[in-house]
Amino acid sequence: MNGDTDEGKKKESCDLYVDVKSSQWPIIYSPEYNIGFLGLEKLHPFDAGKWGKVFQFLKDHGMIRDDTTVRPREASEEDLLVVHTKQYLNDLKWSVNVASITEVPPVALIPNFIVQRKVLRPFRYQTGGTILAGKLAMDRGWAVNIGGGFHHCSSTRGGGFCAYADLTLSIKFLFDKVENVSKVMIVDLDAHQGNGHERDFMTDDRVYIMDVYNRGIYPHDGYAKRAIKRKVELQHFTEDVTYLGLVDRNLDQALNEFTPDIIVYNAGTDILEGDPLGNLSITPEGIIERDQIVFTKAHSRGIPIFMVTSGGYQKTTARIIADSIINLRQKNLIGCDAAEQEPVPKTGILQKFKK
Repeated sequence: MNGDTDEGKKKESCDLYVDVKSSQWPIIYSPEYNIGFLGLEKLHPFDAGKWGKVFQFLKDHGMIRDDTTVRPREASEEDLLVVHTKQYLNDLKWSVNVASITEVPPVALIPNFIVQRKVLRPFRYQTGGTILAGKLAMDRGWAVNIGGGFHHCSSTRGGGFCAYADLTLSIKFLFDKVENVSKVMIVDLDAHQGNGHERDFMTDDRVYIMDVYNRGIYPHDGYAKRAIKRKVELQHFTEDVTYLGLVDRNLDQALNEFTPDIIVYNAGTDILEGDPLGNLSITPEGIIERDQIVFTKAHSRGIPIFMVTSGGYQKTTARIIADSIINLRQKNLIGCDAAEQEPVPKTGILQKFKK
């Protein structure tokens, strides 16, 4: 032990914790997030380019620019081994295993070096973004990763389009490397049960999990449910009034039971009416109000929060995510005065952000 204290260990450097200027929004995105090759991405209902669309909508609105947002780094194998087993990472070197995780069977026929570059590399960039979002939220009070939220992946098993346990990784990095983080609350409002992080934190009392999900859909993980401290199981076709009331009341009760140092908000939009996998009936306005409820409760209590975008399987979800972030800004629940006042850089400087 050589006399090192836990707090001293938390001062270790981390390559994923990139330097962020005060003139940059704590909004994280990279063009590397998006998946697209040979049209195979169309075989899964997930919009594999939605992250770039969210970013573009926010730019078109005038809220952000390339130079006023944050680019993450790709999570390395060393980073991933903080949570994942070596065996699991080796399993991803077989395309048939990635095909099962992504639920796109033809991926099994593609050489793994292509799968690594075109499928897993985007996931690793998004994972780097989620890890960075935790640190940024502690520094700035809030952060948004326009990506991530791979809540079905645990340390030893992927599934449901989730190859890396980014939520678990972000929390582990916070515990290990950031001061004043000893308790974390996960608020998982994706339509599906977040069985990956639930399995990872099954016996960890430092992590409180609230999960609101449709009980009638994937993953039906009864074992993982034992980790949920506040469980809200929904019926098919639950609508706005019922849903928002449940979220509002249960989040209040969760925060009365447990006071976290940071909230990890898994803001899946697959609760949207018509989603082929979520099977709920929440309107776009309901999703925007849901996000506002969560951020309001964190803001009013002075608790840092970061949001990841998670599931959402319709072409309209990117617009809804962008509209929700814009609404949070309009309600003064998020903000960055320095970014809004930052002069537009000369063209040559902007070009380096577009590479």
